[in-house]
Amino acid sequence: MTTAETAPPPPMRLRELVFGAACAAAVRAAARLGVADALDNRPTAVEDLAAAVKTEPKPLRRLLRALSCYGVFAELPDGTFEHTAMSRLLREDDPNSLRAIALWCTEPWTWDAWPKLDEAVRTGDNVVEGLYGKEFFTYLNEDAPESADVFNQAMTRSSEQSAREVADLLDLSGATSVADCGGGQGHVVACLLDKYPALHGSLLDLPRVVENALPRLREGGDLASRARIVPGDVREAVPVKSDVYVIKNILEWDDESTARLLGNVVAAGGPGTRVVVIENMVDDSPSMRFSTAMDLMLLLNVGGAKHTTESMLSRLAAAGLEIDSVRPVNPYLHAFECHVPG
Repeated sequence: MTTAETAPPPPMRLRELVFGAACAAAVRAAARLGVADALDNRPTAVEDLAAAVKTEPKPLRRLLRALSCYGVFAELPDGTFEHTAMSRLLREDDPNSLRAIALWCTEPWTWDAWPKLDEAVRTGDNVVEGLYGKEFFTYLNEDAPESADVFNQAMTRSSEQSAREVADLLDLSGATSVADCGGGQGHVVACLLDKYPALHGSLLDLPRVVENALPRLREGGDLASRARIVPGDVREAVPVKSDVYVIKNILEWDDESTARLLGNVVAAGGPGTRVVVIENMVDDSPSMRFSTAMDLMLLLNVGGAKHTTESMLSRLAAAGLEIDSVRPVNPYLHAFECHVPG
């Protein structure tokens, strides 16, 4: 049985690390082929899996054997393969599915950008504008709509999985309105409106994103009477006044954009407004390998960075916010609860 092994000696481990792209490509291939979805709860022969996902059996066996070395699928002594806890996360129907994240982290643009990491480290600037001649999200939406869709799917799935935890954490009993800046399809807003029947909520995000807002928030939906959908770029303007603003997982752009967004929120809300910023911290995570890798990816695509607790506190203070508390939402997210002084 091929399984993930204990750490090998340094020379062997370094050889494995420099082939890291092969591992990432193998996960991507399995996700795109739908191998995890085709594999049910019993060990299955490669020939049967190949027929289900329309591949050749021999190269599929090579792919699965490579992934089994990392604990993604497991090969049994008779040559069949079965699920592991990790391979199940590549299934579309798994409630904790990471399929969309796996695809997002291995989209075509990443293979163009990673080889230029040394350039990004030298300059401190993103490399995407040099590669494609335009800002990252403009490039995605104009030139790589399939990658933009993958990004939105990944963010949506992540938001689905954390929205209820955010709603459980926040006490909005004294508020009449909440606005989620860069809120994707509106999972956080929907959860907050469910929790507080008298609350009104606004969802702000790019037009291409909010046109796919949850049906519950759109006309005819059960929350539509208390929901407002506002298309636009929150880095440019926040045209909604609310008692509470939620900013989740979007303060990772360059410092200028972060400062601009926070300034827009402060100006829109005015004195007394509550601002809740929710982010992954690069210095307080149970998975530093993942969080530091995402930090480097942000350097490549937008010139941004994952925050340390200290860097987040300094940016919030620079925007004129007073920090009331910092609390964990779950092992991966922290909520910085602030207010605009008045």
